[in-house]
Amino acid sequence: MLSKTIEDAINAQINAELWSAYLYLSMATNFEAQGRSGIANWFKIQFKEEQAHAEIFMNYVNARGGRVILKPIDAVETEWATPLDAFKATLAHEQKVTALINNLYALAESERDYATRDRLNWFISEQVEEEESAQELIDKFSLIGDNGMGLYMLDQELAARVFNTPSPLATAE
Repeated sequence: MLSKTIEDAINAQINAELWSAYLYLSMATNFEAQGRSGIANWFKIQFKEEQAHAEIFMNYVNARGGRVILKPIDAVETEWATPLDAFKATLAHEQKVTALINNLYALAESERDYATRDRLNWFISEQVEEEESAQELIDKFSLIGDNGMGLYMLDQELAARVFNTPSPLATAE
C-alpha cells in the first residue's frame, strides 16, 4: 500500500511524464512542418516513450492500491528554430526529469517504501539513457553545423528510430 505522500508524489510524476510527452509531440510537429521528417520521427518516438513512462507509473499506483489522479497539463513551447536548439532543450528537460526521479527516490527511501524505490531504479537507468541520447544528438548537430548534406543524412538516420515497449510494460501484460 502506498502512503498518501508517495501516492501524491507519483501522481505529480505522472503529470510530468505526460507533460514531457506533450513537449515531444510539439517538437515533432514543429519539425514535421519544417520538412524534417526524420527529426520529427525521433520526437514522435520520444512522445510514445514518455506516454509509456506515465503508464508504468499509473500501473504501479493501481497495483499498490493507490488512486491515479490526472491533472491538467501545462502548455509547452511550440517552435524551435533548429534541431540543435530542440535537442539542447531536450537535454535540459531530461536533466530536470532526472532530478524529479531522484527526488522521488529520496522520498521513497525516507518513507522506507522499498517497493517504490525498486520500481524507480528502472527510471534512474532510463534517465541516464535519455540524457546520453540527447547529448549525442547535440554533439552530432554541433559537428554538422549548417552542412546540408550532413543534416540530410542525420535526418535519414533519425527516421529509422522505432518505438520499443519499455520492459516494465512488456512484463505487465
